[in-house]
Amino acid sequence: MLRIVVDENVPLAREAFGPFGAVELVAGRGIGARTVADADALIVRSVTRVGDALLDGSRVRFVGTATIGTDHVDRAALERRGIVFAAAPGCNARSVAEYVAAALLQLEADAGRELRGRTIGVVGVGNVGTRVAEVARALGMRVLACDPPRAERERGFASVSLDVLVRAADVVTFHVPLESGGEHPTRHLLDAERSEQLRPGAVVVNSSRGGVVDDEALAIACAAGRAEAVLDVWEDEPQPSAAMLGVVRIATPHIAGYSLDGKLAGTRMVAEALASFLGAAGPDPAVFVAPVTSPVIEVGETGRAAVREAVRRVYDVRADDARLRAALGAAGGDRAARAAAFDRLRREYPVRREFAGYGVRCAVGDEERQTLAALGFRLF
Repeated sequence: MLRIVVDENVPLAREAFGPFGAVELVAGRGIGARTVADADALIVRSVTRVGDALLDGSRVRFVGTATIGTDHVDRAALERRGIVFAAAPGCNARSVAEYVAAALLQLEADAGRELRGRTIGVVGVGNVGTRVAEVARALGMRVLACDPPRAERERGFASVSLDVLVRAADVVTFHVPLESGGEHPTRHLLDAERSEQLRPGAVVVNSSRGGVVDDEALAIACAAGRAEAVLDVWEDEPQPSAAMLGVVRIATPHIAGYSLDGKLAGTRMVAEALASFLGAAGPDPAVFVAPVTSPVIEVGETGRAAVREAVRRVYDVRADDARLRAALGAAGGDRAARAAAFDRLRREYPVRREFAGYGVRCAVGDEERQTLAALGFRLF
């Protein structure tokens, strides 16, 4: 029987992979060479580094990551070893886009100034960035895109330089993989120099990978009142510094893509890939459809406030921010304790559904109804 090692944070792991062999659930950061030595397949998420150091001496023939990002996997090492690899591109794109929407609408409420008419700069316009652009337009924002690799591939794709985007955008949001080399490196895309170029009061959102933004440079800009930040990923993850937390408006523990819908889609995509590799029947898609427990939201607000209420009722980003600050505050300066608290928040993350799973009943005008529909809500 095949032995399949799976990150314990992969939902429905036994249901998805059990038909193919014996499933062993392991904490993602605890997956090491001894864990996989006699494993045939390995299913991870982003916290597990997969490369020669992990795989030396193992019999692993298949590696899957139930995530859209793959920078934690040494693809060249897998190819040298003849190991089949699968990821889950786009599985949580909607979840991340809804996280960005929730964060921006919260800042809108706090500032008392609508997003409508403001400019958002989307850096990286793949599966996630495309969704973010759609959500931003639904909120009435103008969109600038920066994606040089896509512009090289697609004639007619409108991409501005990052420097132009940074100077022009009221919101700058990153949706790129973390790449230190190659033709288009992404490490510290927002560095000290570009942080100085941000428009006064600009909001920087990073829900891609820690290291895409120079956190120290951004912290200086925030402390000086020149920028605001929404961070879901951190350079020193899983131990965000107290100093960084002190200047970030919204801080969350790498959970932007953690909707139940997105995680289940990731599990399904990797399970289907493993089935294909083994020449076996794929899993029943019905296994990965989560029930909606509260299908209709009664919204009492009117106008733009109704949009904010509907979003907040489905996903209140302030709750994630509060949980992170409380957990890290209780851990104090102990780095190991802070890391454990950060990972515990991810492991015990409450169920979060996507907007499409809910209907909204409210008395609003056509503009707000169009906005809610564009965000994915069903209207009654």
